[in-house]
Amino acid sequence: MAILSLDDAIRIGGAARDRAAEIGISVTITVVDAGGSVRAQHRMDAARFGTLNVSANKAFTATAFGAPTDILAGLVQPGQPLYGFAEAAGGRIVTFGGGLPLVRDGEIVGAIGISGGSVDQDQEIAAAGAAALAVSGAAA
Repeated sequence: MAILSLDDAIRIGGAARDRAAEIGISVTITVVDAGGSVRAQHRMDAARFGTLNVSANKAFTATAFGAPTDILAGLVQPGQPLYGFAEAAGGRIVTFGGGLPLVRDGEIVGAIGISGGSVDQDQEIAAAGAAALAVSGAAA
């Protein structure tokens, strides 16, 4: 059974933080395990405090559904099959980009959520963090 260790979470968060710094954005980075519990959370200097819950909810959504949060965007619009979906889960589901599942050996071990930039920036930063797990998994 694949797991997400604390060392993994810290490495993933560091890679995401480095990418955010490269593009000049202050964000909050949340890494959760497969059960949606926070393993690591970093709020960069100048990141707004409102980004704490948003990044955690993006990570929760990505691990709960095993998919990037941005795929939900088109499905939750009025007239679409999942309209009202986010409200049905008590407001914890995020339906825009910035959350990605973390996969090791074909198994979802957690997720990363980013909040503080544009949706595209958050997605880019999340991808950099997720890539850190892929690199460590290949070397293991």
